Amino acid sequence: MAPTRRDSGDRRPLRDNLVVVLDEPDVLGRRARVRAGMRKPANWVQLAKFCAVGSSGYVVNIAVFSLAVEVADLHHLTAATLAFLVAVTNNFWWNRQWTFSAREGHAGFQAARFLTVSAGAFLLAAAILEGLVNGLDMPEIPAQAISIAAATPFNFVGNKMWSFSDPRRG
Repeated sequence: MAPTRRDSGDRRPLRDNLVVVLDEPDVLGRRARVRAGMRKPANWVQLAKFCAVGSSGYVVNIAVFSLAVEVADLHHLTAATLAFLVAVTNNFWWNRQWTFSAREGHAGFQAARFLTVSAGAFLLAAAILEGLVNGLDMPEIPAQAISIAAATPFNFVGNKMWSFSDPRRG
């Protein structure tokens, strides 16, 4: 008997003697939901708002970092940590109030989720930055710009679908 794919009871032959099981309706449902979401103009507006908030967070981060290093004479890693925390707080507030209009949700749960997603995006961006700088010998500033841009979709989707999701939607 030829190898088959089980997809909601459907058995079709596959190449190279592989068997793929795709009977998880949740995975297929998420894909359809993402595709449908990409066709909604409101989601693109929300992405633009998210990017505007992120841009403001970048400015806040640089301002706090500069003050911490130049005025408070803090070590650069301490200054960077402080700047990240202030920028994340700024971004959380603006995203909760303006981007996702999620004021009805529990702020503590949203904040914990937002920080988790932000930390994940930060780690993704850091890995990309490291690969661009040390792997491709790219200058740091353009590499940082690319890494942040590359991590933005992860950050947006994570915050939209988890941090600020509407629990009534299911």
